[in-house]
Amino acid sequence: MAQLIALALALIAGLLMTRIANKFRLPDVTAYLIAGVLLGPCVLGRLGIPGLGFASFEEVALFQPISDVALGFIAFAIGSEFRLSRLRSTGGAAVTVGVIQAAMATILVDLALIGLHTVLGEKLPVSAAITLGAIAAATAPAATLMVVRQYKAKGPLTDLLLPVVALDDAVGLVIFAVSFGAAQAMNSSGVSLGSVLVAPMLEIVLSLALGAALGVCLTYVEKIFHSNRNRVALITSFIILGVALSMLKFEIAGLEVGFSSLLVLMMLGTVFCNLGDGSEDLMDRADKWSAPLLTLFFVLSGAALNLYVFSDLAIVGVGVVYILTRSLGKYVGARFSSALAGQSADVRKYLGITLLPQAGVALGMSAQVGVAMGEIGTMVRNIVLFGVLIYELVGPSMTKWALTKAGDIQPKAN
Repeated sequence: MAQLIALALALIAGLLMTRIANKFRLPDVTAYLIAGVLLGPCVLGRLGIPGLGFASFEEVALFQPISDVALGFIAFAIGSEFRLSRLRSTGGAAVTVGVIQAAMATILVDLALIGLHTVLGEKLPVSAAITLGAIAAATAPAATLMVVRQYKAKGPLTDLLLPVVALDDAVGLVIFAVSFGAAQAMNSSGVSLGSVLVAPMLEIVLSLALGAALGVCLTYVEKIFHSNRNRVALITSFIILGVALSMLKFEIAGLEVGFSSLLVLMMLGTVFCNLGDGSEDLMDRADKWSAPLLTLFFVLSGAALNLYVFSDLAIVGVGVVYILTRSLGKYVGARFSSALAGQSADVRKYLGITLLPQAGVALGMSAQVGVAMGEIGTMVRNIVLFGVLIYELVGPSMTKWALTKAGDIQPKAN
């Protein structure tokens, strides 16, 4: 019962916090995250009152299936940005920007942290520096999509932003595979660099294949039903199925391989939006149905943010360098690549700012590092956690500001 009460209060608190946030012109997603932090183990949860907040991070983790399904809905919605009619105008630019801005963020973070290594020595090993550089490439799609939806953003910047964010997961996985493989090779002579690289590439290919197969199945099964209510229920079922199947792990030629739920659900949405009749209307209906789920996702994400990382000054110092150089890399990379792709001045100026949010994918990468690299991995995970805390609280407001300055959010939507 206490868990249900905590969940209900989390939803109510998130909604009430938007009333306060609106007075300061802050996006709803920021309000949800703040509500989550207040209800989390570091604030109200410490009081130990049953039902009032989350007493521990383990308690927050119990609701992980809700977050997984919510992220599935977000990835499914982003998949619609790969509608062929839209890709004809933005596809080439999206690939150019997606690759260059991610690579630039990685390069700048690598250089800055390797330079910091010369000062700190083994307190910040080179292997940790290049691993953090790889994680810097990842951008969180959830916060960006929620800001776009809330303010009904439309325009050249939004048209390019959404497919770039969708591509970012695949690009980030490739960069992470290369850098993390090199980092592991530095720390252990028993690690095969080839095997470390092959497994992530298999993950990308298999995830896209699984998502495509589910998309084709959904397209044909959906034709059996005629009422929109049943068809939306079917879409919901396939999203949950995709999330569940993405949790499977298996071995191929001695390599442990899994799936990326973001890539699986993005591909499911992409195939369905291009093959399904009336897919645009159905996807809009599914988005509206998922609104309470997405609110819970961000409140729970806020509750999972560990404020105790501020107690370690070394983590804070390296984290500040990580945040500043990653932000510079995203901005410079997006500006250069969008100019290369022939985008307008407003897109070149503001695109990089909208790519700053970082959360789920980065945390997943850092968790993998934490398991594989011992004490070094724990340090990397704490630095990423610090960065996520800052990016998630500040990123949505900066995204809103950039979209407004670019003219994609009209004044009446504020």
